[in-house]
Amino acid sequence: MTQPFLIFGSPAIGEEEIAEVEACLRSGWLGTGPRVAQFEQDFAAYQRISPTQVAAVNSCTAALHVSMVAAGLEPGSEVITTPLTFCATVNAIIHARLTPVLADVDALTQNISPAAIEAAITPRTRAILVVHFAGRPCEMDAIMAIAKKHGLLVIEDCAHAIETTYHGQKTGTFGDFGCFSFYATKNVVTGEGGMIIGCDEALIARAKVLALHGMSKDAWHRFGDSGYKHYQVVEAGFKYNMMDLQAALGIHQLARVETNWQSRKSVWQHYMHELSDLPINLPTVPAENTKHAYHLFTIHLDEEACGIARDTFLECMNEEKIGVGVHYLSVPEHPYYQQHFGWKPEDYPNAMRIGRRTVSLPLSAKMKNDDVERVVDAIQKIIKK
Repeated sequence: MTQPFLIFGSPAIGEEEIAEVEACLRSGWLGTGPRVAQFEQDFAAYQRISPTQVAAVNSCTAALHVSMVAAGLEPGSEVITTPLTFCATVNAIIHARLTPVLADVDALTQNISPAAIEAAITPRTRAILVVHFAGRPCEMDAIMAIAKKHGLLVIEDCAHAIETTYHGQKTGTFGDFGCFSFYATKNVVTGEGGMIIGCDEALIARAKVLALHGMSKDAWHRFGDSGYKHYQVVEAGFKYNMMDLQAALGIHQLARVETNWQSRKSVWQHYMHELSDLPINLPTVPAENTKHAYHLFTIHLDEEACGIARDTFLECMNEEKIGVGVHYLSVPEHPYYQQHFGWKPEDYPNAMRIGRRTVSLPLSAKMKNDDVERVVDAIQKIIKK
């Protein structure tokens, strides 16, 4: 029998989510409403913060953008970030009318290097935007010390890191803002969606207003069963609000977040054990006193060591009907950033080397043992061949 294509990052959707979406559709309330409010409250409880410290939005990109606008950073200010990230991290800085500055990553953890951050600071630097890559926490003690020393804002891109902790503290709660993703491949799924959390309730309140056109009231508070309420536009905001249809998924996804984390941990450990004898580089084990979110499992292929180029390996995995990803080609590899900022990949050698060798394997709570074995067998076949 022909095996079906194994989709990369396929989400685990349960009957609870399906029933909630149906109930949402039957309720007649699809936009921002009571389910978004519940999802915000549940997420705040999971992060161990107040509900007044969270704001649901329609993507992590929106969360990053709104955070920087809400913080009131002056146009042109420099924001230091990693070159090993999805383009949205850098684009959000650009859209906030700020200037992105790159600092290279650590070769082993693949997270932004505190030493590189320190070296990149100039008199125009106003913020640091860290990315907890693959679910591994950045070195937040060192980064927060740098921020305090130079009086810098800290924004945490936690798109991969909902469950992640560093020295017992949840990522997203160290800096001024934490931004989360609920995209279809993420650890908690709403299809599209994001969340902002922050230590300053006034800034989160402003972020909420900015995320819905700058209006003083959302639809639930304008058209709810208590009667129509007038609103005022107090800022020139954006259309970034989350819908109840999305939150209907998120409520039940969040309820299973730890169960799904255990499932992904099992897949991660299976890969680590079964692939350990191959001439490929496996992820660095999680550091002590941290919790890895196990969002991505990335291997690195050195052609001289394993006998196959990374892009050829991608093609071979596709022929085996196994979906894989690349996280990521370094940001300076892309023509837009080369043309507008003059960035060159070789100026960030660790990110460049990782980006040209990395492959992300399927990793999902939906995967069964047979799926994992199928991936392992395919890799062993391709490498040994």
